[in-house]
Amino acid sequence: MHIHILGICGTFMGGVAALAREAGHRVTGCDAGVYPPMSDQLRSLGIDLIEGFDADQMQLRPDVYVIGNVVSRSRLPNGQPKFPLMEAILDSGAPYTSGPQWLAEAVLHAPGQPRHVLAVAGTHGKTTTTSMLAWVLQACGHEPGFLVGGVPLNFGVSARLGRLATPEQLARGQRAPFVIEADEYDTAFFDKRSKFVHYRPRTAILNNLEFDHADIFDDLAAIERQFHHLVRTVPGSGRVVVNADEDSLSRVLAQGCWSEVAPFGLRDTAAWSVRGEPNDFEVLHQGRRVAQVQWSIGGVHNQLNALAAIAAAEHLGVDPAEAAQALQQFQNVRRRMEVRGRVARAHGDITVYDDFAHHPTAIRTTLDGLRRQVGPHARILAVFEPRSNTMKLGTMKSQLPWSLADADLAFCHSGGLDWDARDALAPMGERAQVGGTIEQVVSQVTQAAQAGDHILCMSNGGFGGIHDQLLKALAD
Repeated sequence: MHIHILGICGTFMGGVAALAREAGHRVTGCDAGVYPPMSDQLRSLGIDLIEGFDADQMQLRPDVYVIGNVVSRSRLPNGQPKFPLMEAILDSGAPYTSGPQWLAEAVLHAPGQPRHVLAVAGTHGKTTTTSMLAWVLQACGHEPGFLVGGVPLNFGVSARLGRLATPEQLARGQRAPFVIEADEYDTAFFDKRSKFVHYRPRTAILNNLEFDHADIFDDLAAIERQFHHLVRTVPGSGRVVVNADEDSLSRVLAQGCWSEVAPFGLRDTAAWSVRGEPNDFEVLHQGRRVAQVQWSIGGVHNQLNALAAIAAAEHLGVDPAEAAQALQQFQNVRRRMEVRGRVARAHGDITVYDDFAHHPTAIRTTLDGLRRQVGPHARILAVFEPRSNTMKLGTMKSQLPWSLADADLAFCHSGGLDWDARDALAPMGERAQVGGTIEQVVSQVTQAAQAGDHILCMSNGGFGGIHDQLLKALAD
């Protein structure tokens, strides 16, 4: 089968493309931003990429077009369609589907080879927890398939099909596992349900739930409703692994739950809990110690991510002690507190990090994790850009000073914002600076940096290559 993917360079759609290619399909695709590293990854798989969404791509005549949620029916100021290929598909009556629906029908619930889907949902920590769970299953001999919205360092790829179940296993009702990052963002312009509604998991992790995606959700209640749609799809023999410390998730389950519930949290009243420091802690199940995790991954949030992964893996029969041992070899995910480089100074190196944090809560927890790692006396310089659709709208700008509390200095790239970043950061006083260009921010950080500083760059995009620019400017 030949599939042509619109919006192929997004992390999710790129993963779909990789899975389709591994399954033996001919895959082509297009996007408005065909650039490395995703373009290099896809081309290395033998996938032909086309820049733009011109209608002449109809000449490819694929069996089906797979539409990413970047595609819309919007028009340019001159009245021409922004996505002429999509208009041509609609006019011709050619077959098309969404990425999540194609994934569900062709991989997750393919005829004759249905998977045990383990879906990881939540406002924060989806990528890391999905990667942890996939690694635990791999290390414990399950060889799972997975699709992650990032690149787990233990695997080096964001998606793979994994080992399929044998006919004998299927006859016994045993399905091959597939771990998927379950995003609540909308599916496509023609399907406004959350992506995760398509996945029909047997094991679902609900990591946390806050307001986000202000461009498609009116309020938190609207997101809670979508999470409950996910809960409705889990079978009675399934398991819902849920953060017991989140009131929003309690409200979700109060709407109805028909599966086993496995609560986890920091308090020992939860079925699954922890005791100890983030780098060395006990895992408790029903108050009884079942495992010990000793690792270099920092932050309380990663304790919770690990706890959720262990509880989900246990649903497949993985012993918690074995899961914990596997997590000690977990190497994290690219762009999660990733050290991009160090610049030598006489009284201590300056370290530059890259992280995907963009929601205020994620920024705060990321800074908290770094603060715990470097100690109370080291200086942390937080460099960030409000790039997500929610942050661009200014919906959460008032939370920024709170989110940056653990930073000694903060530097905001304000290019492209319709709201005043200086005004939003005014409560921080001289601790905060704002720059309208990447070059200006680099200059501000370089002038402020001192020996021994930790510079944490946070964005859900490429941030204009600021990491390399900072390293070069600091070295000059």
